Amino acid sequence: MKTFKATAKKLKEGMQVETEANGFKMLFDEPEQMGGTNKAVNPMSAALSVMGACQTIVAFMFAKQKGIDLEDFFVEIEGDMDMKALMQQSGSRTGFQEIRYKMHFKSNASEETLQEFSDFIEINCPVSDTFNQGAKLVNEGIVKE
Repeated sequence: MKTFKATAKKLKEGMQVETEANGFKMLFDEPEQMGGTNKAVNPMSAALSVMGACQTIVAFMFAKQKGIDLEDFFVEIEGDMDMKALMQQSGSRTGFQEIRYKMHFKSNASEETLQEFSDFIEINCPVSDTFNQGAKLVNEGIVKE
């Protein structure tokens, strides 16, 4: 078992949040209509991007092992979210209701082989697994500073 860690801290301008993980910093924000400055990607779009990045890494990590000559690969991802729920105007969940994606392969492998590899990628991508199966969220309390 490996534990991954990250921190997130609001910056002074708009809704900008700076995160740090593994020594790397990332900036997140919201569009102006949500109180942000629109100077960085919003967290929900970032979540989709993280899933696509993970699937792409898994594809290239295992292609040769699976006997697939993978010349190129990318993922198109979209997710539906009830914005009224986010603004506490409906009783729906605030997260994605559905996430859809298409994997694009440039390879000489057969369509059947690529479909099997696509299934393998989905099963072995930790982010896809987290979205699909969920993870237990544990609030360990607060720290008053």
